[in-house]
Amino acid sequence: MDSFQHRTVLRREAVDLLAPAPGKVFLDGTLGGGGHAEALLDAGARVIGLDQDPSALQAARARLAGRGDRFVAEQANFRDARGVLDRLGVPQVDGALVDLGVSSPQLDEPERGFSFRAKGPLDMRMDPTRGQPLSALLDQWGERALARIVETLGEERFARRIARSIHRARRAGELEDTAQLADLVASSIPRKAWPREVHPATRTFQALRIAVNDELGALSAFVGDLPRIVGRGGRAAAISFHSLEDRIVKQGFAKLATGCICPPQLPVCGCGRVAQWKLLTRKPMQASEEEQRDNPRSRSARLRAVERLA
Repeated sequence: MDSFQHRTVLRREAVDLLAPAPGKVFLDGTLGGGGHAEALLDAGARVIGLDQDPSALQAARARLAGRGDRFVAEQANFRDARGVLDRLGVPQVDGALVDLGVSSPQLDEPERGFSFRAKGPLDMRMDPTRGQPLSALLDQWGERALARIVETLGEERFARRIARSIHRARRAGELEDTAQLADLVASSIPRKAWPREVHPATRTFQALRIAVNDELGALSAFVGDLPRIVGRGGRAAAISFHSLEDRIVKQGFAKLATGCICPPQLPVCGCGRVAQWKLLTRKPMQASEEEQRDNPRSRSARLRAVERLA
């Protein structure tokens, strides 16, 4: 699909960490426009690509149509990766990658309901054919639940004010599109507290998008499933775009790489636990200055990776 033009973030860095080679099989859990998958295929690997978004799948299939049976694309959430691999008869893969957050085309197309810069429906679903749109959820959430979502998932300090305004406007029939929502959020935040670099509704839209798609639940499930997805000697990498995602990845990878859990004062290990994974990135990798200049959305990207030892 020509309209789906997504700029791949940390392409070289992610692929270098995954170490693709001919004969290896990789899972790209967030196919998007196919940029990471293309780089893996260029290295001779096979790729199984997943994406919830039908538009992304169509774009990736068109872009990678000449790769033959080395590329397979399936519509699925990466939290369901194990089930997809079972259906395809793939016991384990040599590497797995997820590039989290919303893609550029989704942000830029008002009809998807992600953008606060133009009028669009209150939707925000990654897969527009499944689940409930934001409009339905706003009718279900109470003011307290909404405030908790905005505060926790958006790290928004004016969450209570925003939730109160949204709840009242929705009940009064005065909140029907994303432009109205963005204006409502902005007017709920004192003008002197508006952020300088981004729209004042950014954090709230982020929180609502995460809630609509259960993004953090999907990420936690995926990280927990990695021992069932990646084989011995294989690697997993994740690119996150905000602190909540990065925290789940950081803690999940650290847990995988934890060996002995005995108290440090014991002279000899008594638990017998041996680390099954090792961290490949003690600190997250970030986009180069050049990439950040060319693609401002890459500035918040954080890349972490682990390798399975046994």
